[in-house]
Amino acid sequence: MSNLVYLSLGSNIGERENYLRDAMARLESQGHVVSGSSFYETEPVGFTDQAWFLNCVVVVETTEPPEKLMAAILRIEHEMGRQRFQKKGPRVIDIDILLYSDKIIDLPELTVPHPAMHLRRFVLEPLAEVAPDIRHPLLNKTICELVDALPAGPRVQKLKKD
Repeated sequence: MSNLVYLSLGSNIGERENYLRDAMARLESQGHVVSGSSFYETEPVGFTDQAWFLNCVVVVETTEPPEKLMAAILRIEHEMGRQRFQKKGPRVIDIDILLYSDKIIDLPELTVPHPAMHLRRFVLEPLAEVAPDIRHPLLNKTICELVDALPAGPRVQKLKKD
């Protein structure tokens, strides 16, 4: 059975746009990348003494079960040079599963919906671009409603498409 999975991608080291595009291409090995948002320049959250991020959201249609998809994502990050030295620190690539269809997953290695997605403008704005009317399966609010409920916070700026 096929599922639509919403992934958040981010990079703030080196050729950020190239890293995002490379990750999208690699994700094709896990299913079909159906769509993607624009790229967004985003202010770091948590650890703020670092370069700004480039973020986007991609929608992947996949038959992979959630745990297998998560393992593949971790492998892609590793192959691309992701090193985990500092929590919320600089990174070549970061890929998070935001939503896996309308499933609720609570495992030691994977929580879906992503537990902090509803608090993060850098996630919700690109997600609203590709899926404004889908509902958060726990909060029962649309992505647009979640964006509208966010307080002012770290800056997120949509980049113009070429």
